[in-house]
Parts: sequence; C-alpha cells; structure tokens
Amino acid sequence: MGPTWFVYMLRCADGTLYTGITTDVERRVREHNGEIGAGARYTRARRPVVLCYSEAALSRAAAARREAAIKGLERAEKLRLAGLTP
Repeated sequence: MGPTWFVYMLRCADGTLYTGITTDVERRVREHNGEIGAGARYTRARRPVVLCYSEAALSRAAAARREAAIKGLERAEKLRLAGLTP
C-alpha cells in the first residue's frame, strides 16, 4: 500500500485560503512558509501561512478530486469546512 494522501487548507497572512494535496502535511506547511524549499508561488508572497484544515484521502486521485471540490466551494463554505467563522 502506498503513502497516505491528504487534502489541506492554509490561511495566508492576507486572509486568503490556499488548498493543496500532500503526503506530509507538516513538511508541506514548512515548505509554504519558506522554512524548507520554496513552497508554492501563491503562498510565497502571503507568508506566514497557518494550517486550518486537513483530511486524509484513500489515494492521490481521491485527494485531487477532493481538492478540486474544495476549490469549487464559495469562500464562506471553505471557512465553515475549516471551522472558521465567515
């Protein structure tokens, strides 16, 4: 069996939300914050970022589908999913 994949959501310093997938959430957040590697172009200009939501997926494909579904939500729905008040 392969690695466990996760869908995660970050809250950026400017209040925007970023959603992605990874096999290691802690490492990926550190990458986004520039502690290791460069992170995504979007978050590079919006540091620091804070993890506000993550969920495990059965496969990379399932994680990618869930990521797309979350990205399709309205901001208020994303905030509710993350347990944040809109």
